Amino acid sequence: MQACNILVIGGGIGGLTAAIALRARGFAVTVIERDPNWSVYGVGIIQQSNVIRAMSQLGLIDEYVSAGVGFDAVEIYTPTGVRVARVPTPRLVDGYPANMGIGRPALHKMLGDRTIASGAHVLLGVTATEWNDDGEGVDVRFSNGSSERYDLVIGADGVYSQTRAMLFPDAPRPEFTGQAVWRYNLPRPADLDALHVYNGPTGVGLVPISNDLMYIYVTTPEPGNPRYPREGQAALMRSKMTSCAPFIQQLAEQIVDDAGVVYRPLEAMMIDGPWHKGRIALLGDAVHATTPHLGQGAGMAIEDSLVLAEELATHDDIEAALSAYHDRRLERCAYIVRSSIAICMGQIGKGPPVDNAKATQEMFDVVAQPI
Repeated sequence: MQACNILVIGGGIGGLTAAIALRARGFAVTVIERDPNWSVYGVGIIQQSNVIRAMSQLGLIDEYVSAGVGFDAVEIYTPTGVRVARVPTPRLVDGYPANMGIGRPALHKMLGDRTIASGAHVLLGVTATEWNDDGEGVDVRFSNGSSERYDLVIGADGVYSQTRAMLFPDAPRPEFTGQAVWRYNLPRPADLDALHVYNGPTGVGLVPISNDLMYIYVTTPEPGNPRYPREGQAALMRSKMTSCAPFIQQLAEQIVDDAGVVYRPLEAMMIDGPWHKGRIALLGDAVHATTPHLGQGAGMAIEDSLVLAEELATHDDIEAALSAYHDRRLERCAYIVRSSIAICMGQIGKGPPVDNAKATQEMFDVVAQPI
C-alpha cells in the first residue's frame, strides 16, 4: 500500500505497539491518548513466549528483556500449597527467555519512548469526538477543537472502547464474569524462578518482575460486582486470602498500603463479526477483551499490531488488508477469550473445573504457532 496517514486511538500497549509496527513499515502515524498524564498502574504483567517473539519482530527485544525478569516455566499448586506440576515453556527466540514478568510502568515507558523515537506524533489529553468516513478517507474532529484527515483510523482504546461504541453501537458489551482480580507488589523471594499459580475458588499467582520485586494477583468471586472504596482495600485484600495456602497467608501480611492495591472486576467480550467498517478498524481489547487467566490479553493486542501492519504493507487496498487482518486473528483471539473464561467459570463454580496445567500447556502450544 502506498504511504498513508494513520490515526491510532489509544496510547496503551496495543496502540503503542501498533504505532511502532506501522512506523517500521513506513506509515505516518498519530497516536492520541485521553489521559493527559499517560499513566499506568504500578503492578506487573505476565508476558508469554509469543510476546518475546513479537518483541523481537518489533526490534525491541533487548531493552524489553532488560526491563523485566525472564523465566522458562510455570508451576501449578493446589489450594493447600502442594506443587502438582512444573510446566516447561518453549523458547521461541534463541538466546532469550520463554516468558517475562515486567512492571507495567517499565513496559509503558519502553513502548512510549520507542513510539516517539520512531517519529510517530503523540497527542495527550485528546479524544476523537466525531468522524466522517467518505470512503476515500476519514475526517476526524478532536476534543481540542482541531481536525485532520486520515487514510485509516485504528481504535486501540481498550475494553471500554469509545471507538467500538461509535462504530458498532449494537456490538456486544463487556460482560462481568462474576470474578475480580486484586494485585499488589511485594518483595521477591530468592527462589521464585517461575510463575507460580495456586488453584482454587480463590486463585493466586506470584510473578517475578525485577531482581527485588514480584507481584501477587488474587482472583476472587465477587457476586453483584461490588465497588470498594480505596480506604481499607489492603485489609480487604488480606481478608480475601484467609483460605489460601499457608505460604500465601504469610505473604498477605505484607499487604498494608491501600494505595498499592489494584482491584479490577473481570469483564470479557468478543466480536465475532467484522472488526472494521470502512476505513475504521479495531484492535486488542477493543475487539477481544479477555480475562487474565492465561496471561494473553496484552499478547493478543501486540500480535494484532504486527499482523495489521503487515497486511497494510502487503495489500494495495485497505478493505482487503483489514479483511485479511481479521481472518488471520479471529480464531486465535477467540480461543484465548473462550479458554480464559472457561478457567474463570470453573473457579467460581459456574462451569466445570479446568485443569490449569493442561490448559496452560495447550495455550503455549497454540501461541507458539506463527501468527
